[in-house]
Amino acid sequence: MRLTQGQFSFLPDLSDEQITAQIAYGLKQGWALNVEYTDDPHPRNTYWEMWGIPMFDLKDPAGILMEINECRRTYPRHYVRVTAFDSSRGWETPRMSFLVNRPADEPGFGLVRQEGPGRQVRYTVRSYAVDRPEGSRYA
Repeated sequence: MRLTQGQFSFLPDLSDEQITAQIAYGLKQGWALNVEYTDDPHPRNTYWEMWGIPMFDLKDPAGILMEINECRRTYPRHYVRVTAFDSSRGWETPRMSFLVNRPADEPGFGLVRQEGPGRQVRYTVRSYAVDRPEGSRYA
């Protein structure tokens, strides 16, 4: 199972050179970049932990890559992503998001079926990672 969230998620993992090129593109657009990480990559878990604060004033891709590498070293078994935020009026939203680190073993997701009254059937997606407590999910 390979998690597919954000841009480029169906491609092989990006190299540091490719990550730097994407960061440079985001900076050229005037977007603020930030680094986030999680051990619960459920598709509806949009609020990942932030690594530091958004880098509104940083203009050098090398500085952002340094923060990415520090986050990777600290959380090697977590998902790490870069998000580029466009604060221009009318947008005020993330414009780019992509994974820059993933755990060696990705446990994947299961489909849970729930039968309700009558013929009502509900399905939900459940991450196998949450079978373990937070902090030990990718041990």
